[in-house]
Amino acid sequence: MNDNFLKDQPRLPWFGIPKLLPFLKPYRKKIVIMVFLGILSSMIDALFPMFNKYILNVLIPAKDLSTLPVVIILYVAVLLFQVWDNYYTVYTCARVELLTDRDLRNRAFKHVQTLSFSYFNQNNVGYIHSRVMSDTGKIGELVAWRLMDTIWNGFYIIFMIVFMFMTNVKMAIGVMILVPPCILIIMFFQKRLLKQNRKIRELNSRITGDFNEGITGVRSIKTLVAEDRMLGSFKEDTFKMRRAGVKNAHNSALFISLIAFISSLMLAMILYVGGNLTIEAIIGIGTLSVFMSYAMEIPEQLQNLMSTFSAVLAVQVNIERFTALLETESEVYDTPDIIEKYGDTFEHRSENWEKIEGDVEFENVSFQYPDGDELVLSHFNLKIPKGSMVAIVGETGAGKSTLVNLVCRFFEPTGGRILIDGKDVRERSVSWLHDNIGYVLQTPHLFSGTVRENLLYGNPDATEEEMYSALRMLSAEDMVRNMDSGLDSDVGEGGSRLSAGERQLISFARAIIKDPALLILDEATSSIDTVTEKKIQEAISSVIEGRTSFVIAHRLSTIVDADVILAVRDGKIIERGSHKELMEKGGYYYRLYMQQFADTDW
Repeated sequence: MNDNFLKDQPRLPWFGIPKLLPFLKPYRKKIVIMVFLGILSSMIDALFPMFNKYILNVLIPAKDLSTLPVVIILYVAVLLFQVWDNYYTVYTCARVELLTDRDLRNRAFKHVQTLSFSYFNQNNVGYIHSRVMSDTGKIGELVAWRLMDTIWNGFYIIFMIVFMFMTNVKMAIGVMILVPPCILIIMFFQKRLLKQNRKIRELNSRITGDFNEGITGVRSIKTLVAEDRMLGSFKEDTFKMRRAGVKNAHNSALFISLIAFISSLMLAMILYVGGNLTIEAIIGIGTLSVFMSYAMEIPEQLQNLMSTFSAVLAVQVNIERFTALLETESEVYDTPDIIEKYGDTFEHRSENWEKIEGDVEFENVSFQYPDGDELVLSHFNLKIPKGSMVAIVGETGAGKSTLVNLVCRFFEPTGGRILIDGKDVRERSVSWLHDNIGYVLQTPHLFSGTVRENLLYGNPDATEEEMYSALRMLSAEDMVRNMDSGLDSDVGEGGSRLSAGERQLISFARAIIKDPALLILDEATSSIDTVTEKKIQEAISSVIEGRTSFVIAHRLSTIVDADVILAVRDGKIIERGSHKELMEKGGYYYRLYMQQFADTDW
């Protein structure tokens, strides 16, 4: 959030609230109760000085304390009611906050699951995490506590003013004369303090980042002899932090002093006017006591009210970022009639899902990445019969995943069609397609939990025998059986308790246990040891048998038997054919293969 945020916002601090109304509708009764209790609580708080007024103006001058027990009982009764009111108000606020947080986060996370890969390419994990967790938390806090603070502070001030005018109009007018200057001072300093606090938070985040980088990058720092530069950067940020903090402390001190001065003026005015009126027996000492209490409270509550308004205003950016996330449309989506037949991402109508045979065809396909400037594919045509193996080769960063991304419908073609079994993939649901694809990544991701739970992600109905059968195909059965708890062994967060090879084997087993018609191997053996690689390579020939497979190859020797090899450079397919045809051509693929062969021979 930049320092000019306040200047850029509309004047009304609740302009983002209407976008939240659908989420608040289920809890409108709780919110109404919460608001009512807040108003009641503020009225009771403003009423308490009236007890003192009655005792000082009526009971003590009359020298008759016979009704004092009744007054005390009534006071205690009101006090107990106030305790109950406060308890139920806090309880209701907490429930509204937690329920709103839950609904907002569920809605945001659900929506994130429907977005296409282009969204994740353009927004990092931290940004998305902040929308789903931090922004929703701020909004939940706004709906409950900030709303309650505004209601309570606002009505507390109103009730105090009403009671003052009911008690003595002349003294009430004298107090109100000093309220506008107090409001102006609060508004002036509140804006400055908000701006400075935001700057301090930004500097603190930068210092934290410098510190983290100094720890996590310690090896690089020492080997580059960059300690002095790191220290210099850290010192510069801490100096700016100190300067901003001192400036903020100066303004805070001045602000508090001015508010205290206004309060003292109010009190002095009340003592002067009220003292004379008391001496002249126009008002009682109890009335003077009431005005003194209100004079001390009004400036403080005005300050609290303005602080609350500033907090509400600051949350508008969280509301806008959250609603912007929900309004982000996926670039890959199913039409209403497709959803009607096949179901959506979360509610599948799998009884209508046709079986995939495995014929894949690129028909005049053109493609440009949403954040790219030029076509990656242009009028590309390729027929891939059922059971064929398509290998995609090229240097690192050449764009080998483009075709795979299109086949998996992670992106939509810019032009042309992709057909599976002769039918445009857009005429069937995304979930139907993904359910028929087994995908093994270069860097596999395992979910926190056990080996069994990870395999069940591939096929929720798989039996233990089917799990071991999939592992057996990869020569990984003994590996799992030798773990502490076999299939029930905990893999740790992201598979942290397993080696890279073990993670890859379990990932591979998870992909094939679903018996997919299409198999994608995205450099599945490039980051593992040679022993594990040999196991996987031996299994690949049997695993891909009868399936249409796309293999993004790291080692070219593993794809010499592919039906079609596509050579990719600078994001474009520049050669295609069998291994023999491409070697005879003596072009890009030939040079890649010979270079790798020469490196291996050496």
